This record gives sequence, C-alpha cells and structure tokens, in this order.
Amino acid sequence: MTARYSRQERFEGIGHDGQAKIRDGSVMIAGAGALGSAAAEMFVRAGVGRVLIVDRDYVEHSNLQRQQLYTEQDAHGRLPKAVAAERRLRSINGDVTITGLTEEITPVFLAQMADVDAVVDGLDNFETRMAINDACMKRGIPFIYGACVASGGLSYTVLPEEKPCLQCILGDAGPGGETCDTAGIISPAVQMTASFQTAEALKLLSGNREALREELVEFDVWSNETRKVNVTGLKDPGCPSCGPDPKYPNLDRSAQTKTAVLCGRDTVQIRPHKAVSFERVRHDLPDVPVSENPFLMQLELEGRRVVLFRDGRALVHNTSDPVEALSLYQRYIGS
Repeated sequence: MTARYSRQERFEGIGHDGQAKIRDGSVMIAGAGALGSAAAEMFVRAGVGRVLIVDRDYVEHSNLQRQQLYTEQDAHGRLPKAVAAERRLRSINGDVTITGLTEEITPVFLAQMADVDAVVDGLDNFETRMAINDACMKRGIPFIYGACVASGGLSYTVLPEEKPCLQCILGDAGPGGETCDTAGIISPAVQMTASFQTAEALKLLSGNREALREELVEFDVWSNETRKVNVTGLKDPGCPSCGPDPKYPNLDRSAQTKTAVLCGRDTVQIRPHKAVSFERVRHDLPDVPVSENPFLMQLELEGRRVVLFRDGRALVHNTSDPVEALSLYQRYIGS
C-alpha cells in the first residue's frame, strides 16, 4: 500500500487489510455510459486491482453532460467508449489493470467472460441486463443492479443463492417505461446511483459482506424522496434463473433480439423476441413524429426512419450498421 490510499485505509470499514483485498479484487462493468463511467472512475481511484469495461457504443456530444470520463475530443472522433474510458483511467491510476472491450454483451460473450468478483450494471437495456443476471447466477458472481432516468435512480445487489435475482423481481415484465432518451437525465441522479453501486462493490471486495444492503433502494434527487423496498418476499422458489433447477432462460439465444442487414437497402432489421405495444410507444415518445396504419408505425429517430410492426419487428432505415440500429431500437423502443 502507498499513501495514495491512506484516507481510504483510515476509514474503519476498510482499513489496511480491506485495502489489500481491494487491490487483489476484480470487477466487470457492463456498459460505459453514465453509470458505468462514473463507477469505473471510482473503482480505479479506489485501487481495485482489475477493472474490465465492456461497451458496444461510441462517444457522442449528448453524452458529455453526464458521462464524466469523456471529452469533446472523444466525441469529435466518435471514439468507442471502452477505448476512451481505458485511456482516461490509465492516466488516473497506473496501479490498476484496466481493460476496455468494444463488444456487444451477448450470451456467447458471457459464457467466455473472465472470472471477476462482481459485475456492476451500467446498461441501458432490459434484455442484456437479464442475460447478465442469469450469467451471474450460473457462475455465482454478485451482480449490482442500477438504473436511473430523469432525476431518479435505484440500486439492488443480487447475491446468488442468498437473495432474489432480477428474474424473481422483474420476471417477464419485458421492455417498457421511460429512458434517458425519452425523459432525459440529470447528472446528480447518475452520480447518486453509481455511488450506491460502488459502495456495495467495495463492501464485497474488502470482505465486508455483512455491511451489504438488504433492500432495493430508490430515490429522486429532485423531489427529495428516498425509500427502501424489502424484496425478500419476491424470491421465487421455482425461479428459472436462481431456483433449485435453473434453466437460465435469458441466456437462450432464441430469447435474444436479432439483427440483419437487408441487402442493398441501407436498412437493418431488428427482430425482438417479444411484441411491442404501439400505445406504449406513443405514450413514451410524445414529441416524436409518428404516422401509422393498422399494421405498422413509422417514426423519425435521430435522423433515422424506423418502421415498427405490431410483432415488435422494426426496419431501421438509413444505416447498415447493426450495432447502431440495435442501440437506437433499445434506447427508444425496447430498452
């Protein structure tokens, strides 16, 4: 240990021994957007031994308001977030092994991911989050869930075999609700959520499991509200993700959204595994120009023409990039 971590060592909850454990620990951060970048910086400054950051997206100017690792230069160059994050974090702490991967988090990726002590949720879509939940349950890795939108956020720590998992709590609720792209987001909500998540991870890494929060915590920094939700009773004895006979349904490739580039049309087809409600789309996107008939709905999203069918299938025109098309779909329609 060096004087670098002296203030953290002086904290009774960590101490010298806890800091040594943190140095030997490892975390995977799923997503390097607002939550992921905030958590990554806290982990690196805290001296966590290995930090793995996985993200499929690149830096845009609209990210800079709340994603603290990135600069205008990153946005001008459309630098992948995992690359930009790794570069910035290496300049903050050379003691930490930092790896940034520009990849889609799929069941295939999760089957091959390195062993870590905890996975921290920095995602913006339901489907990938649930796949990570199953992968963590399968491998016995704590999963620290977090989400924020507008001025609110929530966090919950899933401990395999001990607490209800996200499948128990959310079930097959599927996509829906507000997102940062539809309801906006303010930076304090991001920082608060990431702080809750990072604190839980530091408890785990330093060997203080008894200090872990039992409840799901929910807050709103604008309306000054905070509440804890006891979810113990939601543990499902027959849960397909964490029950005695798990099937891990969210790792089934047939349950994943599929993309296909349509030959010669500069269009990507998105095929989700669940239908989408036109009524919900209209409700969630009141300011988006929409035209529809009994069979399909057409929207204009970030300069892309999106045609949505009632079975959830969508055609994203004016792009041949499946990653860009899927990100747009998940952020606005199936996040």
